[in-house]
Amino acid sequence: MKFSDSIELAGRNLRESVLRNSLTTLGIAVGVASLVAMLSLGIGLQRLASRRLERSGLFDTVVVTSRRDFRNFNRGQENEGLSPEESPELDEAARQKIGNLPGVAEAYPDLRFVTEFRYDNKAHLTMVAGLAFSAKNSDGFEGMQGRFFSAPNAREAIVQKTFAAQLEGRTTKGRPEELNLSDVSRPVLGQPIIMRYSERVASAGEQGAAFYSVLSHELPLTVVGVTELDPDSVRGAGRARVFLPENLLESLHAMQSFDFRDSSRSGSGQPSYGTLIARVTSATKVEAVEQAVKKLGFNTFSILDATNSLRRFFAILDLFLGIFGSLALTVASIGIVNTLVMAILERRREIGIMKAIGASDQDVRGLFFTEAGVMGLVGGAFGVALGWVIGRVINFGTNVYLSRQGFPAEHIWAVPGWLVAFALTFAFVISLISGLYPASRAAKLDPVQALRYE
Repeated sequence: MKFSDSIELAGRNLRESVLRNSLTTLGIAVGVASLVAMLSLGIGLQRLASRRLERSGLFDTVVVTSRRDFRNFNRGQENEGLSPEESPELDEAARQKIGNLPGVAEAYPDLRFVTEFRYDNKAHLTMVAGLAFSAKNSDGFEGMQGRFFSAPNAREAIVQKTFAAQLEGRTTKGRPEELNLSDVSRPVLGQPIIMRYSERVASAGEQGAAFYSVLSHELPLTVVGVTELDPDSVRGAGRARVFLPENLLESLHAMQSFDFRDSSRSGSGQPSYGTLIARVTSATKVEAVEQAVKKLGFNTFSILDATNSLRRFFAILDLFLGIFGSLALTVASIGIVNTLVMAILERRREIGIMKAIGASDQDVRGLFFTEAGVMGLVGGAFGVALGWVIGRVINFGTNVYLSRQGFPAEHIWAVPGWLVAFALTFAFVISLISGLYPASRAAKLDPVQALRYE
């Protein structure tokens, strides 16, 4: 029997029992829809997490620390590269080398220290940190009140929400989430604030000596923005509550905590740093940059190192979502078996006539396989469409809820092309497997007994 004849016969047989075959196909569609909806949700959540990390400015960041600083010494890299005694200083020369590495867009020191701010003639002690101008589009400032720095060296400040409340004399009592960002921001935006800091300089006539003077300075600033959190706190550094442009803070030569150590200056008199931040041009180049920095004799850390467990979690989540989604398709396969077995009983005479005029067991088996495959493909196509609709509805409902809670809309659902192909193939294969028993049973019918059947 020709393949085209099998398709034609299968289509005719399926049309003769429209209601029963439609219900069986609908069962397959529901199974495929549940599979597509669950997997698309898992894929969407994974992509959402990846987008948030990429937009945070941390996904493409490599944190560089000196092996000489045992506070930052990474035991996981203890046996890699140079020993702490042999490793170079993390100074300006090292910064230039790291900044010139292929794939590195910029390298700057992570400047943060505790200092005093005066606002409305009242002193407030808190931590200040420098922010690169490239952080302007970071997700860490999503929903920020006010604006970002107007220039890389502008005398402007962005303050954290709880610090803004402190400036106004409010108390959070350990519940900062109860503070409304807009209400807290309004009184402080555009107001002047003065930062008091110390600068360590070599004493007159003692250049290169171990004696230094500490000079106090005051820097007038303008509060231009209020944000929720420190966007760089995920690195494990101390949480800052005031942020200044990186270029401005670096030009002040403010005394850092590590300036009290003898090793705070290299032999060339250049400033040395506790931590450098290397921003790479693409997240795909993070690993290569890390390896290049390690060869220079420094320790590295990136958010990619910390997301291994996150990727493992999403892999397990996708597996379980796929298993649960496949359960409905497995139940639908039972409907295929039932439909085809009933078809055998109804079409015994037809099968007997086919065998009597020369149809082989393989022809009969192929006919039933074709019917099962057609139901699988049609049900799979409808299932993919239904799963797509379910995903859109879930995404819409989620965004309605988020908007009512004051959060921006998110895209938590995704149906990539490979998922569509996988769903159709899976439905087709399950249908063929379900058709094994009915097809074999039909092929084994005795044509004489089949022709006698009433």
